[in-house]
Amino acid sequence: MTAKLDYRWHLREIMATREMFSTTDLSPLLAERGINLSASQVYRLVVEKPERLSLKTLVALMDILDCAMNDLIEPVAASGAARTRKAAAGSAGNADPGVGSFRPKRARISRDPS
Repeated sequence: MTAKLDYRWHLREIMATREMFSTTDLSPLLAERGINLSASQVYRLVVEKPERLSLKTLVALMDILDCAMNDLIEPVAASGAARTRKAAAGSAGNADPGVGSFRPKRARISRDPS
């Protein structure tokens, strides 16, 4: 069985070491290199781990920050997050049934005989 891999995204930390503390500092520098992203796209690029990233954007970031690809992207072993989510959903055969096994009680309406 092959090991599952994940990665850590260090753009925010590298920006901080270069005294770039605002995502708006990055937009004009990317634009100078032909990468035109909206303010929200730049914000997500900085604060979230990107699922897809063009190589042109990656190369522009490396040029702007004067860093290598392995400074921005750190490969790591995948955590058990997917397995935990599956267990929380109440997977079959699980000793701890989780929240998925709890069901609300049916309401009983009683009519007042008066």
